[in-house]
Amino acid sequence: MREVGAPLSIELLELDEPHEREALVRIAAAGVCHSDLHFMKGDWPIPLPAVLGHEGSAVVERVGPGVTTVKPGDHCILVFAPNCGHCAYCSAGRPMLCNGHGRRPLGTMLDGTNRLSISGKPVSHMAAVACFAEHAVIAEEQLLVIDSSIPLDKAALVGCSVTTGVGAVVNTAKVEPGAAVAVIGCGGVGLSVIQGARLAGAARIVAIDLFDEKLEIATSMGATDIVNANDGDVVKQVQKLTGGGTDYAFDAIGMAATVKQSLDMVRAGGKAVVVGIGRFGEATAIDAFSLVMQEKALLGCFYGSSRPRVDMPRILDLYRRGRLQLDEMVTRRYPLEGINQAYADLQGSQAGRGVITF
Repeated sequence: MREVGAPLSIELLELDEPHEREALVRIAAAGVCHSDLHFMKGDWPIPLPAVLGHEGSAVVERVGPGVTTVKPGDHCILVFAPNCGHCAYCSAGRPMLCNGHGRRPLGTMLDGTNRLSISGKPVSHMAAVACFAEHAVIAEEQLLVIDSSIPLDKAALVGCSVTTGVGAVVNTAKVEPGAAVAVIGCGGVGLSVIQGARLAGAARIVAIDLFDEKLEIATSMGATDIVNANDGDVVKQVQKLTGGGTDYAFDAIGMAATVKQSLDMVRAGGKAVVVGIGRFGEATAIDAFSLVMQEKALLGCFYGSSRPRVDMPRILDLYRRGRLQLDEMVTRRYPLEGINQAYADLQGSQAGRGVITF
C-alpha cells in the first residue's frame, strides 16, 4: 500500500533475516479481511508504504537466535495480536488487552524496528505480520504451531475471523443455551458468530445483511431466521420475528448506525456486542435512558476476547470433529496478483471468505 484510496501494488521488497526470537516463514494463505480495507480507505492510520495482511497461515523456514517453540517445517497460524504473558492483563487471563507491546511505533515489529525495506527505506508491517507477501519475518510469540494435517487455507481463517466470531459468543457474551441471538453482517466474522451461537445452543439466530447470497450461506451455517436490511427498519423486523427483541445482538460491521441498531434490537436485560471495528474516532449516539432503565449492556469485543493458545486449538478441534464449517466458509481463492479484485469482491455481494493462496 503506497497511498490511501489507491490499488495495492505487487513489488519486490528486501526482507531482513530474523532477529532474536523471530522466524522466517513462507506464507501459505492470507484471509481477505475488512481490517486491511480500513487501512486502504484511510479509516485507520499506518505509516506508508506498508505491507498489509494479518489473517494468515505459514510454514517456518528458518529461525533466529533464542527461538525454542517453533522449528523449520512447522505449520503455524499467525497471531496478529501478540501478548507479552506477564503484564497485569495477561496475568489476569485477558491477553487481548495486553499492554506489554503497546508502546511500539505503528507499523513496526515488536521491538520497534522493521524487517521490510525498499531501496534502503523502511516499509511498515501491518500488525507485525504483513502476510500479503510470499515470506515474512514473524516474532516467535505470534506463531502458533498446528498439526500439519489441517489445510492451511482453512487454518488462516482461525488467525482472525473465526476466533473473533466464535470468541465473541463464547468469551465475551457467554451466550447460554436457548437464547435468541441477532447477528448484523454475514461476512467472515458474522458467519463465525452464527456458528458460535449454534455451538452455544442458541434457539433463535437471526442473520441480518443487505445481500441474499450472504443470508443464504448464513442459513447453511446455523441461522434460523433472516432479515434483509433493504426491506425496512431492521430493529422492527427483528423485534417482530422474536416477539420483542433478542437476548443478544452482535454487530459484525462496527458502523455508528449498526452499533445503535444492535443495542436497540435487544430486549430489556439484553447484551449488544460490537465485534466489527469502525472508523478511527467515529462516535455513535445511544439512548442512555433505556440503557439504564432496561438494564441493557453494550460490550466491545476485540479478537473474540480470546486466549489464542487456548482458544485456537479448541477451534481447530471443533473443525476436525465437523462441528465448525471452515471448508464451506472459503468460497473464493486468489493469487497474490488478484488481491485488488479480492477486495473489490469483498465490498460486493460475494458470500463467504476470500483467501489469497501462495
